[in-house]
Amino acid sequence: MFFYGQIVSLMGTFIQNLALGWLVYRLTNSPFLLGAVGFAGQIPSLFLTPIAGVYADRVNRRNVLAATQALSMIMAFTLALLYFTDTVKIWHILAIAVVNGVALAFDTPFRHAFLLEMVGDKDLLQNAIALNSTLINSARFIGPTVGGFLIAWLGEGWCFLINGFSFMAVIGSLLAMRVVPLNRHHHSGSVLNDLAEGLKYSYRFKPIRYLLLLVSAVGFIGLPFQVFLPVFARDILHGDSQMLGFLTGSMGAGALLGAFFLASQKGIKRLPKIILFTSMLFGAGLMAFSQSTLPLLSMGLIFFTGFGMIVQFAATNTLLQHIVDEDKRGRVVALYGMSFMGITPLGSLVLGSVSPAIGVQITLTLTGFLCLAAALTFSRKYPVVKQAVSKL
Repeated sequence: MFFYGQIVSLMGTFIQNLALGWLVYRLTNSPFLLGAVGFAGQIPSLFLTPIAGVYADRVNRRNVLAATQALSMIMAFTLALLYFTDTVKIWHILAIAVVNGVALAFDTPFRHAFLLEMVGDKDLLQNAIALNSTLINSARFIGPTVGGFLIAWLGEGWCFLINGFSFMAVIGSLLAMRVVPLNRHHHSGSVLNDLAEGLKYSYRFKPIRYLLLLVSAVGFIGLPFQVFLPVFARDILHGDSQMLGFLTGSMGAGALLGAFFLASQKGIKRLPKIILFTSMLFGAGLMAFSQSTLPLLSMGLIFFTGFGMIVQFAATNTLLQHIVDEDKRGRVVALYGMSFMGITPLGSLVLGSVSPAIGVQITLTLTGFLCLAAALTFSRKYPVVKQAVSKL
């Protein structure tokens, strides 16, 4: 039920994301405002996701997920209304991005923690995470390509409208589920005490600390590259919205292959090595993509970049969910979610500020190099993570 509901909803989400980036750049011609919209949509996660993680260990996860999806649906319809009435302004987009960011800040830790409730067996968790990653990246592969054609034929507004209706599928599937909550134990401590407990636990347990530091570094300096894809599509590769769709779809295809690759792994013993390799692949792929001026070459390079990106993050999620204590699951996956949701907007703002001075291509070359440096730093801590996995 979750799979079928999410595949429809996520398709709409990726169609809207593509259309929103294209609309912002069409209205403003500003790489900085592209970064600002990315910042506005994700900065709530920096402050709210850790708190959401505390509540993910306390309250009914399914009900909260249904509420966050409903809020995002309302925002999509609002964006469509503004577009079709020809009243949309950049401040509207920024405000809607913030509201969506609040919904996403709660959605992410609840959704990751909810996976175990749906499958009911920890031995199936790796496949559940891989399946979840597969459906996300199937939508990432197909949605932008569809969105590129929809923008060219009908305009951005229809993309927002389609996304609004797509949320009904996942809301319906969540409401129809009958699952047994795993977080039924009562918490008597304060939210701040529980938050501090989760932070101390994550810091003192070195394998969790090293994994979170790596994905946080990549989330800050690497993942913001996605908000600059409209610049590459139009100004560097001299294309239109369809070119943007092809780039985003190629990245999604690489990510989809990465999800299949992760699902094919037997057990979790090889995951630390996979995380190290794919973090290096992501950094190298990003450096190469940033310097390409040929459309076909760019699509090929971003394919491998997408592969490295999704395998690194999904494998990290799998490891964290295997080694974490159940009563702290929500808080740890919240910190994981914050690494690519709460940290990434800070990177978007920084890169959006730097890129006008040195150019988008040089900016992303530097970020790819820094991602490689982060991977090499993690390689020094790799034995600690590998030893912890060998004991499971």
